[in-house]
Amino acid sequence: MPIFIYRVKTKAGELTGEVESKSKDDVIATFRKQKIEVISVKKKSREISFGGGKVTGKDVVVFTRQFATMVEAGLPLVQCLSILSTQSDNKKFAKAIGDVKASVEKGETFADALRRHPKIFDNLYCNMVEAGEVGGILDTIFKRLAAYMEKAMALKGKVKSAMVYPAAIVSIAVIVIVFLMIFVIPTFATMFEGAGAALPLPTQIVMAASFYTKRYIVHTIVLGVVVGFLFKRFYATEKGKLVVDNIMLKVPVFGPLIQKVAVAKFTRTMGTLIASGVPILQGLDVTARTAGNKVIEKAVLSVIDDVQKGENIAETLEKKKVFPTMVVQMIGVGEAAGALDSMLNKIADFYDEEVDTAVEGLTSLLEPALMAFLGVVVGFIVVAMYLPIFKLATLAGGG
Repeated sequence: MPIFIYRVKTKAGELTGEVESKSKDDVIATFRKQKIEVISVKKKSREISFGGGKVTGKDVVVFTRQFATMVEAGLPLVQCLSILSTQSDNKKFAKAIGDVKASVEKGETFADALRRHPKIFDNLYCNMVEAGEVGGILDTIFKRLAAYMEKAMALKGKVKSAMVYPAAIVSIAVIVIVFLMIFVIPTFATMFEGAGAALPLPTQIVMAASFYTKRYIVHTIVLGVVVGFLFKRFYATEKGKLVVDNIMLKVPVFGPLIQKVAVAKFTRTMGTLIASGVPILQGLDVTARTAGNKVIEKAVLSVIDDVQKGENIAETLEKKKVFPTMVVQMIGVGEAAGALDSMLNKIADFYDEEVDTAVEGLTSLLEPALMAFLGVVVGFIVVAMYLPIFKLATLAGGG
């Protein structure tokens, strides 16, 4: 999203600053809604950066945890931001914290100042901070945010780590097979052609594959890049995300894992928001947009309409058929007992363990399967290349 430099006139005098927005008109409209006179708005030119790096989730977690400790110790908000901006090793993040501090000093609320940096602080973060400011429990909110983000990162890390080993094995297997097909098999092919004997079927198959690989490898790579690009464009659309995410939920082995991750994320996020004082409808909206799956996002957003009509969350979730029956029933019990936040966090804890178990099971299943596949492919190539040699040796011995 582009950054705009603005100059406005307020009761306190002229102010200048930066804000992220879709367009110049959106910036002007935002200030006019606040009845602030706009003097000028111009798009900031892109800066060439050779350092600072990207702001990671870990950077935000460390900031959140440190901020909670400082606020709890009684330090003023602006002083906390000043200390943390100088302590951050990430220059980009340090600059963002400095901008937030400047905005707060100009009279903005902390939540609104954070909203100026949507790439670093998402809606969930800003809404929870806003609830903490209103309720006067900013230190408690930041502790909850830090705990939530740490658990969310751990969950994401578990799923990623389960995919690293299989991806590495598949990549190495592809490189080895392509190397054999392009550089090794043609040498055997030249030798067999000189012998003039009929080749066994396995050898003919491998040599045909080698011919195709050597001749069309560039075309295959280009085709793969084009297909990948078109898929990315399709997935970037609302319809594309809905179609792909719906298919992913139905894929054997991976589908149930994706659903468990989504349930853990939904319940953890919703439980944290409700415990922090964020209204249920607003919490559902934020949770839906951070679900990570379009099918679940659509289902949760439709729940909002039903809840506004007077239905409870459990009844509406049951109609959508996106969450397991046990989850829906536990949410219903939490609503009836007036302890929805506590129940949601218990569900999240349970599904975190379920994800652990599923990831371990998936890893233990994929490892031998991939090794067996690699062994069969390489073994087939080796046998196919040696069959003619054995045949030629037999003919030579008989002659």
